[in-house]
Amino acid sequence: MAHCGGSPVGAVRLLVGAIASAPAAPEPYAALAELWQEQRPELKESLEGDGSLSAVLAQAYFLFLEGNMDDAVMALGSVTGVRPDVAWGAAPWFGDARFLDAVSSEALAEACLRTLDYGHELDTDEMRDRFAPWFRALDVVSERNPVPQALASMARLPRSCGRYELAFVLCDRADAVDRVMWTAVARAATWRVMGDLNQAAAAFERALSLDSANWSLYLDLADVRAEQGDFAAAVSLVEQGLACEPHEVSLRAAGAAYRTRLSGSSDDLRALITLAPELANTTYRDLLIDYACAGPTLPRRLVAKARRIREE
Repeated sequence: MAHCGGSPVGAVRLLVGAIASAPAAPEPYAALAELWQEQRPELKESLEGDGSLSAVLAQAYFLFLEGNMDDAVMALGSVTGVRPDVAWGAAPWFGDARFLDAVSSEALAEACLRTLDYGHELDTDEMRDRFAPWFRALDVVSERNPVPQALASMARLPRSCGRYELAFVLCDRADAVDRVMWTAVARAATWRVMGDLNQAAAAFERALSLDSANWSLYLDLADVRAEQGDFAAAVSLVEQGLACEPHEVSLRAAGAAYRTRLSGSSDDLRALITLAPELANTTYRDLLIDYACAGPTLPRRLVAKARRIREE
């Protein structure tokens, strides 16, 4: 406190800076706990509504001290999503049995999704080392509280980090309780990232058998078939999806792209050119344009017009 002009919030910022430098060191947490005990009302008032990294990290620990493990882990997930280059999960409390025995699968799953919010590259040895405490938490909590949909969501984190075997373990534990569509999708996504399109397609087919009215699953499987070069199957699957959701723009755009690739239809390419600006995912938009522009006997000017969309 003496170094911060007597300001508890200033002390929090100083201690969070120390944690960022050495996340596993116990001393800053001990000082935070003492500060929380002595200045709780003022800290609550000052930190409430403060979305800064230092405030959210401190709140994660204070929530742990109060026994609110679910909100604590979700706060830590938010901080990790912003700064995954720091091993925040190495915090002593995150591996504490009191935390691991009480946090719910649903909250841990939401925390995992928050770590992915900013699209950072996590599939590196350095990131796998930093996320090791998260992998341990996933293993412990999923075994203790195997809620299928939550475990399917959890699987996204190890998959993003290249820990495919853990993603499959989570899926296996979910299936042992109940076979749900989300687990099949998690398996499919993992196989797809690994490059095994046959296994990915089989998993999406299982997902469709569990939820045959889900237009998104038809599109997912259509995209895999297109990646395999089977554009006739892709077109058929998109049409089945449109029967469930006839106005969905991503289905309509994919259908136009895959028909263009299959038959070289200028009308379908024009339809794709019209729909493309409505696609929020520009990476997917560009992929569909590439597929379509490789269609047979298309007019060069029309192909050039389609390709210009990629530059907008």
